[in-house]
Amino acid sequence: MPRIVTFGEIMLRLSPPGWKRFSQASSFEVIYGGGESNVAVTLANYGMESRFVTRLPENDLGDCALNSLRARGVDVSQVKRGGDRLGIYFLETGAMQRGSKVVYDRDHSGMATIVPGEIDWDAVFTDVDWFHWTGITPALSQSAADACLEACKVASAKGVTISTDLNYRKKLWNYGKSPQEVMPALVELCDVILGNEEDAEKHFDIHPESVDVTKGDTMDPEAYLPVCKALMKRFPKAKKVITTLRGSISASHNTWSGVMWDGKQMYTAPTYQLSHIVDRVGGGDSFMGGLIYSLQTWPDDDAKALRFAVAASALKHSIFGDANLATPEEVMSLMEGDGSGRVSR
Repeated sequence: MPRIVTFGEIMLRLSPPGWKRFSQASSFEVIYGGGESNVAVTLANYGMESRFVTRLPENDLGDCALNSLRARGVDVSQVKRGGDRLGIYFLETGAMQRGSKVVYDRDHSGMATIVPGEIDWDAVFTDVDWFHWTGITPALSQSAADACLEACKVASAKGVTISTDLNYRKKLWNYGKSPQEVMPALVELCDVILGNEEDAEKHFDIHPESVDVTKGDTMDPEAYLPVCKALMKRFPKAKKVITTLRGSISASHNTWSGVMWDGKQMYTAPTYQLSHIVDRVGGGDSFMGGLIYSLQTWPDDDAKALRFAVAASALKHSIFGDANLATPEEVMSLMEGDGSGRVSR
């Protein structure tokens, strides 16, 4: 069975219950999650061997984060313990025309203070097929970026497939380096690149013409082809470039699809109407988890792999929390046209 490694930060997520604003909160709901850990949980939930690598403090909250991963079947044997604190993010869930808000409190976390040489990457990548990281990790600190580059170099030397979700986060790039200075050296080692129009523009000054995601559900897949081609030209090691297509009608109602460019052909997935979103956090992570699973399950069928990833992430929007807990059977059912939501008895 393929083994996948993901590397990044898992955090404590604190959210006011329901759709309350921060100013209304007298309590917070607790979730543990983060971009790369969400992918690891998704893959374990699909029955694959997934390993998550991070650095966590030696305290009760660090233990809780690890236990949340163990409970979902994720291998945490290579997690490094250290640092003063667990990163936190606060989420205010939006509704209708009021967007969600995120407040980060992750400075000086265990992961932000990781340094190269702390992780035994030779041991991490033993009998591993795939390595995944996101643009969130190098945004945390220079040392986290250096550790991520160290991991990519070892994985590349071992012939491990490397994927990235570019995941631009404006609020995180504040340690003195710009994405344009840091990201190219990392992405040039990747075989699979996932990113939307903002990621491509902010990281590499590549952007589609006449695309405005604030104008409802008008998402033209063909408008993203130049972006995919430009990314593949910039990073010739990449075999596939993928873009998710989110049309934002409101915080509660999105459209959702995706496109994939393999260097020769453009694949486009069906568009789903996400009309009553429960939790959109982790939507891109659930897409990436679905894509890694499907590319390894159907390596010769890119069109099917893309459809699976889009359907998987569509279902994630119905699930509370960061991680996608939909089963492969549920995803396949939606792919085959059953979006009725009928009770299973």
